[in-house]
Amino acid sequence: FYVAGAYSAASSPRPFDAPKRAAIADLLAEQNRSVGAGPQVMANIERLRAGASVVVTGQQVMLFGGPLLTLLKAATAIRKAQDATAAGDPQVPVFWLASEDHDLAEADHLVLPSRHELHTLRWQGSAGSTTAAVPVGNVHLGTETDTLLDETEQLLGPGPWIDDLRRCYSTNDATFATAFARWISSAFAAQGLIVIDAASRPFHALGAETLRQAIVNADDLTEKLLARDKELAAAGYHSQVLVSPNSSLLFLLDADTGMRRPLHRVESGNNDTTWQAGKSNYTTADLLTILDSEPERISPNALLRPIFQDTILPTSSYIGGPAEIAYFAQSQVLYEAMLGRTTPIFPRLSATLIEAPIAEAIARHEITLPDIFKYQASELAQRIGARSMPIEGKKKLAAAGKSLDEELTALTAWMDALNPDLGRSAKVAASKMRYQMNRLRRLAANFQLQQDASLRRHVDAIYLALLPQRHPQERVIGGVWFLSRYGDGLPALLVEHASQQCPGHKVIYL
Repeated sequence: FYVAGAYSAASSPRPFDAPKRAAIADLLAEQNRSVGAGPQVMANIERLRAGASVVVTGQQVMLFGGPLLTLLKAATAIRKAQDATAAGDPQVPVFWLASEDHDLAEADHLVLPSRHELHTLRWQGSAGSTTAAVPVGNVHLGTETDTLLDETEQLLGPGPWIDDLRRCYSTNDATFATAFARWISSAFAAQGLIVIDAASRPFHALGAETLRQAIVNADDLTEKLLARDKELAAAGYHSQVLVSPNSSLLFLLDADTGMRRPLHRVESGNNDTTWQAGKSNYTTADLLTILDSEPERISPNALLRPIFQDTILPTSSYIGGPAEIAYFAQSQVLYEAMLGRTTPIFPRLSATLIEAPIAEAIARHEITLPDIFKYQASELAQRIGARSMPIEGKKKLAAAGKSLDEELTALTAWMDALNPDLGRSAKVAASKMRYQMNRLRRLAANFQLQQDASLRRHVDAIYLALLPQRHPQERVIGGVWFLSRYGDGLPALLVEHASQQCPGHKVIYL
């Protein structure tokens, strides 16, 4: 339903006049300066002010930077901007902090490997704190983070990157948003990655046009989304966001508690619309008044967020993961209705990073990456054990298996010719014999594994590093693990591999 294609007049960003560019550049300069951005970032902000468009990617503000995919997203946005600029179309990379998301359970942890297991570091919050339904970006990290940093250093070891992590996450004013912004800005300082946290009043004021449309044209926009949902269902797809006739595209922050509540629409008796957020009711006029005086209290949901983003920024393209790309199948109808165009979306770099000891084990045992994704660790270990048997044993098992199969095939065919019922019984019995033959192969392979315990240790280490918990490495293991081991060269290496010429999963040897 939506695939990024070549640039055209219909997909190019709307012209941003000089005053609006100046306003967004001033806000970005102030924000990035506050998180310690370097000269390359400030230079890119000035390029935006002068007319450059932006390649945007983004993510929740996760503890200690989150999984490896955070780095992969940023690297792809940087590479896309670099390639466009080299082709004569000035563009700069921007990382959008999804600080208004209120799902703390998705952002409060980091997974790091040790030699034999994975460790999940989880932020529990300060004693007595309440963070339910509050935007994650506003949550203060507190002193508990120092303990988590100590645990992280035990796993990563001392070095400049753990020192940088402490600088970002251990300051008195650190929130999930400010700490994450410092960290991602530092990681890609040399590439000039601009960060944006648009949760504040000035940014929301710049995007108020989209929020206003979502209030005033709520009925029409909902009808378009419901129609798109039917199209998706008819084509065999499912919608990423559930849309109902009474839902809306907006959340409202409670003025007293700061909790973020979804806004729902309820038709009243006078043909007006009553909006509900939690237990409170609002009229359309009430929401428009809030939007005019306190725009930061109204925020977009997942479907409206990219349109809100592109109201604020002169976006040329967006870099997303698989789920984000799927969201655009729904958001596309909002783009056309609200902006009159659709922003192209491109897949982020998807990669598995292979360190030298793991690469050596893979080569020694003649394992391929598809093997790792296809088999369970125990299955692959058995295959390696079978390959490691003495040649004499392999020949005996192969000969016995071949002879058994040939004799059983001839015998069952003869018995089937005598009587179909007899033939069916023969096939069942033959299947059991073949099973026992395979069992002999497994017993021999397992004995070989027991004789050489290092085989299973190697397999377990490979799975821990490349497919932890049966999930892709990029979605589980923290990016700081790789930064701590490979330093400043890693971001540049990821940018180098993030070319969009041949999208697909890549293997990067470190």
